[in-house]
Amino acid sequence: MDNRRTFLGLGAAAATAAIATSLPAASRIYDGIMGRGYARGPYGLVHFQDSGGLVQPRPGEWPLVLLHQSPASTRQFESAFKPLVARGIRFIAIDTPGFGFSDPTPAIPKLEDWAPAIVAVLDHLGIQQADVLGHHTGALNATEVALQNPQRVRRVILNGPFPITEAERAQYIASGERSHAAGVAVVDGSHMLKSFQTRVRMWGPNPDPAILTRTIAEKYQGLGPYWWGHHVAYRYDHTAALKRLTHPTLILTNTGDDIYELAQRARTLRPDFAYVEIQGGTHDIVDQQPEAWCDAVVAFLRRT
Repeated sequence: MDNRRTFLGLGAAAATAAIATSLPAASRIYDGIMGRGYARGPYGLVHFQDSGGLVQPRPGEWPLVLLHQSPASTRQFESAFKPLVARGIRFIAIDTPGFGFSDPTPAIPKLEDWAPAIVAVLDHLGIQQADVLGHHTGALNATEVALQNPQRVRRVILNGPFPITEAERAQYIASGERSHAAGVAVVDGSHMLKSFQTRVRMWGPNPDPAILTRTIAEKYQGLGPYWWGHHVAYRYDHTAALKRLTHPTLILTNTGDDIYELAQRARTLRPDFAYVEIQGGTHDIVDQQPEAWCDAVVAFLRRT
């Protein structure tokens, strides 16, 4: 049995402390603000990053679950980790099954299959209720977690909702299949270069090569096939799910997001939801404007 599985016998706090990295402070992105751990989920181990123990929540506040886009991992939010802690928010970032360091489902999943794995982390940490935020595919996951476990969720933040029509769904599925074909590994490594060049275009002006390198590494390092994320997202009916959502919800977007117009559609569909847009940015808004992004998130969480 590998070393990571030995942590299953430890308590949550002990596991988080034992698994935390110990690099010199000057070389650490996290600078000691967090730990990592694993929960036992329905499909195996679920990896999470937790700032618990460093934040004293305000009365009436709950931890914030962060759910990443596809294909990515909890590292998508690392630019926001310190700002969230500085604002007094405890966050728990979770790798979706098959991504990052979480074990995959045994077969191609439906998006609905992932919610129990996310809730398994809350159970592992003894958290009865949380706020849930998701970006792009993560927004679909956040919706489904709230629908399947309404009493476990207080508020929902949808950073990039996806209410597409059936005609658009067919187009997304076809586009996804072409993209996945181009991403198949080849011996000259050109699939990596193609992926990197695509992410450069998505970033917009002044791309950060270090962050884009991290993004491409995340794509190919997952324990499941990277294309599963888009496969399930394009087949999930977020329009129907949004109609069923009863929690206080924020639609969060930025004007340069590649699915900005879908946020406007969601806003029309659910005018009772709160709405905030950040000016500029692109697909990589969390890395590009972490302070503005955290301000928008925290303001909603602390609304009366």
